[in-house]
Amino acid sequence: MIVLNKIGTWVQLKVVDPLIQILRRGTEPDQLALSAAVGFTLGIFPICGVPIFLCGVAIALLGPLCHAPSVMLANFVITPIEISLIVPFLRFGEFITGGQHFALTPDALKKVLTGQASYEVLQSVLHALLGWLIAAPFIMAILYVVLRPCCRLLVRKFGSIPLSPKKSDLPEMEIILKVRDV
Repeated sequence: MIVLNKIGTWVQLKVVDPLIQILRRGTEPDQLALSAAVGFTLGIFPICGVPIFLCGVAIALLGPLCHAPSVMLANFVITPIEISLIVPFLRFGEFITGGQHFALTPDALKKVLTGQASYEVLQSVLHALLGWLIAAPFIMAILYVVLRPCCRLLVRKFGSIPLSPKKSDLPEMEIILKVRDV
């Protein structure tokens, strides 16, 4: 029970509180959805340690279209799932290329960790990268479509700054200037 309490506290401090801060600072829902989709998609890149750099590059390239803290938060949240998706990306890449099935044995892991990686290990990494590269656009598109309504709801519920009104929603106002003779 104590462990669950500590995990809940950690999730509150590291995920929920930063998300609420992002929402209260007035992030637009579509920008938030795009940023989260980018962060999640890049966060599942099949080579550990690389997603943080990819997120930095994406933030630099997308500029004002994305919200940097949201990209990084999504990347942080998806990190535990990244490792579990390496094998599906590997198998997908093998399927696409018709490549030989790489046996995931303790011996193969030992070779990778000791630097005795063979051609098969390098080929398996390339297969995993290919699998991710082909799946990533679809993953990102699906995430964006699913996250848009969720982000709109979250911004409406937790956002303290109202969204900027559209020009057509504003009433026409007449400005009258008074001129004084001096």
